[in-house]
Amino acid sequence: MFAKFRAFFLPALLALMVGGVAHADEVAPPVQVVRSLTESVMNAVRSDPTLKAGDQAKIEQLVETKVLPYLDFKRMTASAVGPAWRRATPQQREELQEQFKQLLIHTYSGAIGRIKNQQVQYLPLRAAPHATSVVVRTRVLDNGEQVQLDYRLLEQGKDWKISDVNVMGVWLVDNYRGVFAQEINGKGIDGLIGVLKQRNQELAKGGRQEP
Repeated sequence: MFAKFRAFFLPALLALMVGGVAHADEVAPPVQVVRSLTESVMNAVRSDPTLKAGDQAKIEQLVETKVLPYLDFKRMTASAVGPAWRRATPQQREELQEQFKQLLIHTYSGAIGRIKNQQVQYLPLRAAPHATSVVVRTRVLDNGEQVQLDYRLLEQGKDWKISDVNVMGVWLVDNYRGVFAQEINGKGIDGLIGVLKQRNQELAKGGRQEP
């Protein structure tokens, strides 16, 4: 079950790190956020070969410093957990966010090793003036194939944060919500935390994982 949503998540993370960006003629602030994340991570990978080798400590540092600042991580976790988030204790919420973050880090281990010559094309932004929630649409070009990859961003003060990613028509947080709901319905919130911990331990022992 977790392997299924991991298979969706990996291409999304990979696309955040590919080079060869095709710039739009007019770059709106939300598009700048996605582009900045792409370039920031790619530059880090290019300058540190140990990242491509799968050094877990380096990867964790990369995610903490280069990726998480662009994500509305709390909102993503809360949305993935669904209604159960409201009844979770502060300690449970903290655990859920930590395990969700670790899952992201382990997925990066596989994605980093797959960086090659992909390109990202940004499509024109379709948003009403002063919109506070927008979708930045991109296409990842990989060996002649075109993969849909869209980002939902929310305005927070003067910043824009990524709150969800759509890979080939599937919004990832929605996908997680279904998976998490099954665990919560059967085992409760602590049960979900336990399953995430177990999965992260398996990924840590197994090194880089393929979907």
